[in-house]
Amino acid sequence: MAGNFNYSNRDHKFVIKEWLDIEKILGFDKFKDFYDLEDMDMILDQGVKVAREIVAPTSIDGDRTGVVLSNGQAIVPECYHKAYKFMQENGYGNSQFNPDEEGILPNTVHIALEEFFNAANPSFDAYISLVKGASKLIYRFGTEDDKKRFLPRMYSGEWGGTMCLTEPCCGSDVGDITTRAFATDDPGVYKIKGTKCFITCGDQNITENIIHLLLAKCEGAVPGTKGISLFIVPKIWVNEDGSLGDFNDVSTVALEHKMGLHGSPTAMLSFGENDVCRGILLGNPPDENGVAEGMAQMFVMMNGARQGTGLTALGIMQAAYNYSLQYAKERVQGKEIDNPKGERVPIIQHPDIRRMLMFQKSVSEACRAMLYKNAYYIDLAENSPDPEERRIAERRIEVNNPLIKAYPSDMAWITTAEAIQIHGGYGFTEEYPVARCARDCKILTIWEGTNFIQSMDLVGRKWNLDRGNIFAEWLDEIINSLEKCKDIEDITRDAHIMLAASEDYKNLCSHIKLSAKTNIKILPLYSTRILRATSLLWAGALLLEQASIGVKKAKEVGESHFEYPFYIGKVQTARFYIRNIVPEIFNIAELIRICDTTAMEIPENAL
Repeated sequence: MAGNFNYSNRDHKFVIKEWLDIEKILGFDKFKDFYDLEDMDMILDQGVKVAREIVAPTSIDGDRTGVVLSNGQAIVPECYHKAYKFMQENGYGNSQFNPDEEGILPNTVHIALEEFFNAANPSFDAYISLVKGASKLIYRFGTEDDKKRFLPRMYSGEWGGTMCLTEPCCGSDVGDITTRAFATDDPGVYKIKGTKCFITCGDQNITENIIHLLLAKCEGAVPGTKGISLFIVPKIWVNEDGSLGDFNDVSTVALEHKMGLHGSPTAMLSFGENDVCRGILLGNPPDENGVAEGMAQMFVMMNGARQGTGLTALGIMQAAYNYSLQYAKERVQGKEIDNPKGERVPIIQHPDIRRMLMFQKSVSEACRAMLYKNAYYIDLAENSPDPEERRIAERRIEVNNPLIKAYPSDMAWITTAEAIQIHGGYGFTEEYPVARCARDCKILTIWEGTNFIQSMDLVGRKWNLDRGNIFAEWLDEIINSLEKCKDIEDITRDAHIMLAASEDYKNLCSHIKLSAKTNIKILPLYSTRILRATSLLWAGALLLEQASIGVKKAKEVGESHFEYPFYIGKVQTARFYIRNIVPEIFNIAELIRICDTTAMEIPENAL
């Protein structure tokens, strides 16, 4: 329920202020005149307050009433309109996506606000966050006229944005799209004809216009992804001076009846049903060989969307954990196993409840570490004055991208299941919000490239970039971090577990590469498990880094200090994750050594 939304930002303050060197980021030219370390607490505190008081109250109406289609128009609950207006007017909206805006927050800090808002209501945050990628594409690839025409009202929140990739005939296989673009006498303007489906916020009545970033193929383009171009297709045509023109023949055919995220519409859109839909080409038309630029351009948006998907997963899993923790403290049932004649106790005192809570807590903090570390690299890549530092950060981001999308979205479903289990039978009712968390999070493993696609990106592409050097450097950084921790007394055992896991990880990489040489199907058969192992290794190393700080701080403040439980909790959270979850790496390495192919050998009619 919205009324019991609660969210601690203590771990966010630790991550930003004590673990990551945010002062370095704040010292860059873009931020140094606007923020310092002392501002971080206020920004994070205010962000949680906005999530609790403005965003969370929209969650029940959004879930129960949802978005409805009336006379071809998607109608959004009225409470969303009010919350959206507040966010835009108070600096939490689209203005944060304008690279030229003075005073925007570093990505490392802004990601915390997005987490809070996603935890409060992920279906609401979509109306804002989708504009980030759409506007970035226009900013990066559009002409100066394109930027003047579209960006001011996108940044102001007057106009929404989407990306339109998927079609009824093709989902992940984007190269098979059938939407076509036909050149007109107006340079750069094309006539668009086709259908797109599963378009998040593809239609809504919050903003006066929606700017679709759409993939289509021009006449003469080569088959497959190489022939795809990218177009700006507004719902209502935008004149050259930025004013609104006529309806641009973009019609909402249907809204999907979804398992969750009822407050955000998922639309099927028809472009050019009356043959008058126009789009503006981003970049250049296909070259003399029919090769276009659209797919490379769209990946700029998709990579950002993948970070956003992982962040949504984190927000939901953290919210589910918070709900289950609160319930476990309040629900009195049963007696302690070592005191059967004693009083009934809150269920948080039962060992299995503790195990489930620690599982949720450690996984959410692991996912936060991954996402925020990557956000830190983005700040370095975009703002560091040192070219070498920017280069290294960009290389780390290449490897991190599939991990920060897939691992949090995989784990949100699993951790939320534990939250439901803690609630017992009540968790299976809609009276408690953990049911909504489960319904809302499942799509995240499918969004922005399924997690299988992320795993193939890892083993098929990221492992081989720059002749394997980018991934080797990434792995070396992890091992160097572990080496620094192995002599810290309180976490020595955990560092050695991680170092052993890193050796098994190297072995599984060698085994899978060798096996794939004789049977290429081995790679897709095991890729999702390899991605899981890769994520576990990175997450475990990041949590161990945090634990090393926790060890030091706990000793400094002493057991009587009010911060002692937090710092010792960082140590124990890392310990639980490394001793209970990371060992899955050893199992995956053994599975790959055995290299069972039964799944491919069983006759199809035996399945």
